[in-house]
Amino acid sequence: MNVRHERMQYGDIKLYAGTACPQLAERVARYLHLPLCGRDIISFPNENLFIKLHGSVRGQDCYVIQTTSVPVHRNLMELLILMQTLRLDSAARITAVVPYLCYARSDKKDQPRVPITARLIADMIQVAGADRYITLDLHASQIQGFFSIPGDVLTAFNILTDYIRRKLPMMHSPVVIAADLGFAKKARNYAAALDLPLGFIEKRRSGNDSKAQALNLIGDVQDRDVIIVDDEIDTGGSIVQAVTLVRERGARNVYVSFVHPVLSANAAERMAALPVTEFITTDSVPVSLEKMTAFGERLRILTVADLLAEVIRRANEGRSVGELFNE
Repeated sequence: MNVRHERMQYGDIKLYAGTACPQLAERVARYLHLPLCGRDIISFPNENLFIKLHGSVRGQDCYVIQTTSVPVHRNLMELLILMQTLRLDSAARITAVVPYLCYARSDKKDQPRVPITARLIADMIQVAGADRYITLDLHASQIQGFFSIPGDVLTAFNILTDYIRRKLPMMHSPVVIAADLGFAKKARNYAAALDLPLGFIEKRRSGNDSKAQALNLIGDVQDRDVIIVDDEIDTGGSIVQAVTLVRERGARNVYVSFVHPVLSANAAERMAALPVTEFITTDSVPVSLEKMTAFGERLRILTVADLLAEVIRRANEGRSVGELFNE
């Protein structure tokens, strides 16, 4: 296959970013040796948004980098309006690059008279003009089925396990613990990759708020270093309970690894007060300086920029993304 010919059907890469994750977008652009294209994003006094591109994208392959963390609705609308702006300017192809997808926990009707908001978000992204999407570690795999456009659902698994693997020689009889049974399958992958035993925390969520109660620990943590793994941390309630539980059961040092540092409300302060040796996460969601200060030197943020950038390059060139993961 003539890669250059294949790529030219969509034109050159044009990178755009909203205001949600500027540092991550800059890292992606740096990896690709490309600039972030200019755009104006203006918020009127009535909170309506106005976006204008600095240059034409007619016939170009456009990528919009925007995470949808807090402020969720501002960031989501920036993503949608920016994509529609590109569509109306005759972009050849538009890809939504959303490291963290909002409303991913609302993925099913688990009680009467409730919405499936994750499906609504997928519909909105498509209607706004996206031809493809790229995202990272969805809360539930079935969300892929909500999209009728092709996409790449990536994972920070290799980034996190590579970092943890380098720390294993300094740990005492380590064990991987899933923060809840919903993460059990993915936690098993962590344990297999690190060649470690696996345990689980059983919890039961009650009501429609973010509170959950840890009930039981399945597995042995006595006199062991514990690596608690999860996909995202929102309010931090589950992690507070998990850390408390494993310490009560005799754990030594505790490490907490998670992909998306949502850290709503006072989650950073709650977690920083825990007897945790290190918190390991990614930059899929930006962590404010105030929150980083609360954690001090115990917070390690690994970038997903190189992963996103390489997938953007391969998508533009019509090359396999699975080859990155030996698939």
